[in-house]
Order: sequence, then C-alpha cells, then structure tokens
Amino acid sequence: MSASGVVSFTQQGWEQVLAKVKRAVVYLDTACAESLHWGCGSTCLLEAVGGPDCHLREFEPDAVGGGAKQPKAVFVLSCLLKGRNVEILRDIICRSHFQYCVVVTTVSHAVHLTANHVPAAAAAEMEGQQPVFEQLEEKLCEWMGNMNYTAEVFHVPLLLAPVAPHFALTPAFASLFPLLPQDVHLLNSARPDKRKLGSLGDVDATALTPELLLQIRCLVSGLSSLCEHLGVREECFAVGSLSRVIAADLANYTPAKNRKKTAAGRASVVFVDRTLDLTGAVGHHGDNLVEKIISALPQLPGHTNDVMVNVVELTALHTEEENYNVVAPGCLSQSNDTTAKALWEALLNTKHKEAVMEVRRHLVEAASRENLPIKMSMGRVTPGQLMSYIQLFKNNLKALMNHCGLLQLGLATAQTLKHPQTAKWDNFLAFERLLLQSIGESAMSVVLNQLLPMIKPVTQRTNEDYSPEELLILLIYIYSVTGELTVDKDLCEAEEKVKKALAQVFCEESELSPLLQKITGSHHHLRREAMESLTHLHPHNWDSSINLTFHKSKIAVDELFTSLRDIAGARSLLKQFKSVYVPGNHTHQASYKPLLKQVVEEIFHPERPDSVDIEHMSSGLTDLLKTGFSMFMKVSRPHPSDYPLLILFVVGGITVSEVKMVKDLVASLKPGTQVIVLSTRLLKPLNIPELLFATDRLHPDLGF
Repeated sequence: MSASGVVSFTQQGWEQVLAKVKRAVVYLDTACAESLHWGCGSTCLLEAVGGPDCHLREFEPDAVGGGAKQPKAVFVLSCLLKGRNVEILRDIICRSHFQYCVVVTTVSHAVHLTANHVPAAAAAEMEGQQPVFEQLEEKLCEWMGNMNYTAEVFHVPLLLAPVAPHFALTPAFASLFPLLPQDVHLLNSARPDKRKLGSLGDVDATALTPELLLQIRCLVSGLSSLCEHLGVREECFAVGSLSRVIAADLANYTPAKNRKKTAAGRASVVFVDRTLDLTGAVGHHGDNLVEKIISALPQLPGHTNDVMVNVVELTALHTEEENYNVVAPGCLSQSNDTTAKALWEALLNTKHKEAVMEVRRHLVEAASRENLPIKMSMGRVTPGQLMSYIQLFKNNLKALMNHCGLLQLGLATAQTLKHPQTAKWDNFLAFERLLLQSIGESAMSVVLNQLLPMIKPVTQRTNEDYSPEELLILLIYIYSVTGELTVDKDLCEAEEKVKKALAQVFCEESELSPLLQKITGSHHHLRREAMESLTHLHPHNWDSSINLTFHKSKIAVDELFTSLRDIAGARSLLKQFKSVYVPGNHTHQASYKPLLKQVVEEIFHPERPDSVDIEHMSSGLTDLLKTGFSMFMKVSRPHPSDYPLLILFVVGGITVSEVKMVKDLVASLKPGTQVIVLSTRLLKPLNIPELLFATDRLHPDLGF
C-alpha cells in the first residue's frame, strides 16, 4: 500500500473509461475533465479515441450532437443520472445519429438508489442488481431510436484529481464548504415541527437539507471506493460539525460492510472543517512558489485548481494583448511529462527561493541537453533571466516538443515573479504580522480602526492600496485569527465605521467584480446606466438613487459582518483547538499556529491522549458492544495514530503550504507513517470570500 495510491486509483478508473472510447464522440463534464487533466492528461484520451472524426465535447445543454458518421458516444459524468442531467443526455442523443451509447457515472448505484428514495432494507436486497442503470440503458436505446442499438451504463469512481502522489483534490465537490452559525437559523426555519438546533454542535445528518445530504453521500461513496483500492478498513474521525456528518456517513456506509470485513490494511481518515481556521486560507505566510502562481495567474477555464500560463512568448506571434487568446494557454499539470512532473513535485515541496532556483536549474539542464547556446548566470533568479533561457527554445521545434511541460512551468514562474500581485504578497505579509502584534496588545476595536484609513475609494487608490476584495481578505484574516469576540460598545462603533467606509467604496466602484456583485446582489453597470438615465430625465432624483445604492450596499455589508462574526466564533465549540493565535512575549513575536498543525501534533502526541476535539465516529453496533463490555474489561477506543496510513481530508479547501506542512510534520513526528492529504479544492486567498458568501451552501445544485 503506497501513498501514490491516489494516482493509481485515478489511473485505474480512467483505464476503464479509455477501454470504451475507441472512435467515439466523448462528452465530459468539468469535474471529470479535471480528474483526467491531473490523473492522466487529455492526450491519453485522444490517443484512446483515435481516428480523425472523433471529438471531445463538454457535457452541457448546448453541446453539439453526433453527425451521421459518428455512431458511438461515451458520456463521462460526475453527477447523479437524474433530473436535468438526464434531460441534457436525452437532448444530445435525440439530435445525434448514435447507435452505441456508453454512460459512465462517478456516482455508485447504491447512491442512485438513495437519490430515488429506495429504503435501505430494499436496497440491501438488490445486491448485484442495478435497476436504475438498467432502466436508463433502455431509455438510451429509446432515444437513439432503436431498441436493438447498444447502451451501457456503469459506475467508475473518478473522484480524485491527483496533484502529487500524496495529495489529491475532489473537483466534483469544489463548492462543498462547512456550515457557519448563521446556517443553523436557516436549518431551523426548515424544520418547524422538530426540536430546534441550539448551535452547530447539534447538527447531524437528520438536520441537513436533502441536497446537501445527497452531496455528502456521493463524496462518501467515492471515498469508500478509494479505501477499497488502498485495501484498507478505515476508522473515521472528525474535527468540526460538517466533518462529523461526513465521517459518520463513511463509518456507517452500508455498501462498504463486506469490504471492511475482508480488508487487510488499516487507515485513519480524519476530516477537518476549513471554517475552523480561515487564517491559513487567506494569509500570505506560505513561502511557496506554487501558492503565488495560483494567486497571480488567471484560472484555467472550467477548472477550479489549475491556471492559464501565457505561452505566446514561445510562438512567432507579436505579443500584443489581442493575440493572447489565439494560442491555447499552458497549465501547471503535466501528468505525461516525467521531467516536468518531477519539477512540479519539487515546487510543491520547497520554499519559494529554492523553488525558483530549481526552475532555473531544470531550464539550464534542458537547454544544455539540446545544445542551445546558454549563458550561465549565478546569483538571484530574475524573471528576465528565466525568459532569456525559455526563448532559446523558441525556434527549435524538436527542443520545444521535448521540453514543453518544463517550459510551461518556467513561464508560469517568470510571469508570477513579475506579476504585481506577487509584489503585493509581501505587503500583505507585513500587514498581517503587524495585525498579529496589534491583536495581542489591543482590543479588536483598535485593530479595526487601524484598518479604517486603508479603505479608499477607487478615485484615491494606487496600485499599492488594497482593493475592496483584498480588504475582505484582511477582514477574514482578522476575525479568524482573533477568535471569539467580546462584543462591547467600542467594537460595535469600530465595526460601524468600517461598514460605512466599505459600503461607500462599493458604491463608488466604476465596475463591480463578480465577487462584489454576488455580495451586494447587484449588477453595478446596469444600476449605473439606470442612474444616468434618471439624471437625464429627472436631475433631482440623482441623490435619492445614490442613497438607495448606498442603502443596498450597507445591507450587504451588514450581512458580510454577520459572516465575519460567525468566523470569529467558529472554534467556540472546540475545547482543545480554541485558538490559532500565539501571543508574543519579550523573546518571541506573536504568531499564528495553524489548526491543521495542532491537529496533526495531537494525533501523534507521544502520550496518545484521548482528544476531546478529534471525535471518533463509531460504526454503529460494534461501538455499542465495546461500550457495554467496557464495564467489565478495558476496551480502548481507536486512536487516529494507530494505523500505518493517515488520510487527512480538509472539507472546504487547502493551500499548498498546508499540504507541505502536514507532510513534513507527519514525517518528523512519526516516521514511517504514510499520509495522504485530500481536500475539496486548492485555495488561494480570493477563493475564501467566494465560498463564504456562496448562497447554495445548504442547497447544492445536483442537477435536478
């Protein structure tokens, strides 16, 4: 059992798909495309399809159907085959000429039974049968227009996008985010006849919305398949309220009962809620190049975890803005290129300075291997120096093709080093350090008053100043690191000043970013046009429309501060991990101590204390028996450090620096223990406001 099991798990899944795609039109949804991208690379799929008339298409309502010379289709979907998803499937098939349709779903048949409200007892009796898939196969033939055509529907657990041998993401669950205290009110309003939930501590599976429960069950089904691939029986642990529901569901997942009886290996699976520590997610203390690349470069379309690398420099095109979208962008994932993959893993596991030198070393070696006229230079690595090395490959097609992956990582590095966002990274870090000192020495109201002069309208801002989104990141940092607040008159007054300043800044933005549109619930340019037409017709109305806008903006900012207070109180239910703040003294500056670090240290504590905050989720009867027997004999509860493999799953996203920290910590605290880090997505600071202010946390869109 090796930690690279996440890679083999993904590749084995894709091998089952690739065996079906010869000469087919292949439809992928974005989550499956992302799994393919990180797991095997799209070239594997193109090679398996073969033939000039075959196409890859995105699975979406407007997808082009198959032509007369395209009789075969393969659909690879990360969703339940139900509702809108099936309608899209039907529409594509009805406008095509297919005679052979294969539908691969990443969601198991057992979960399809749950989604169709089949009682657990009835589902248990259907072992070996797949009525939901069989019914859909009949429908596919009906839509193709001939019951003698061929249709296949089957499940392959394409859950993961492996970023490294010990680290993988779950693209289909990128929007899954732990609950906040304000969600308790929403859950209570949906259960008028039931006992009211007092806090997040009371939340269990029965309290959640059906959509969120189903989303969790889809995730659990995939994780169960991973444990099967690794050959382990898992003990489940949780830190945080949503993690507790997920861990309990995995511990009691009925289809896994037989697997658990026969599994030779053992593993601990520890789920942790991201909301318990957002400081690590929005902070800039991670001294990692990949983290900066992900923050600086634009997102790769349709992906949550990769970025676009501009490769125009490698072409003969003039690098004017309008040419940038003529050439397909590069990216970070280089799953088919051994050298580039080795460099990528080095970048994930080293500090910024060493990583940049590693990029230079790889470029120099590649250029020497191709006999390119390279001039060696020592000392500090500059973006200009990297670009001069990269441009040596420009007119040499063979060299370009041999080192394509490496050149993309080199370009990503050079573009990040000269990006204004990277210069700002250090400003953020300096301000965060200052905040840590202030938090220890003064009340929250003083800290907020320090932030006040930095809130500037667009007309007064320079590139050095913080944009409204960046101010949100700083506020999240402040509230998360401070923890539980003493609400007094000073705090309320300071918050009110910050709220007014922010609301005014939102109003005066010339154009609201998608994030600010989401927060204020408006489309600013439409309002601006409306205001201009009002002025033209009724000049005296101009003031009232501005006031109305400010009023709307202020309501949005008030809600935003409700979320900030929720963040501050997120650890209030914990006993051991109550704080991520270490006050300074005369020898040490105040610092931030990541919750994940505390959790891993607790797991591998030499005295193995029973942790109050890392809850063990029992698998039903066995634990009841243990509790009963423990009156007569000593029965010890499972401890997360008992097993040779630790799977740490962060619900809501993780940063590259955190993954490295966990890996290094486990290696130093208990050498020999394997660790696999899983999370819903790779985070950059700006992701957190997007996830926090998402409106569909309790009602994820499952496509029906």
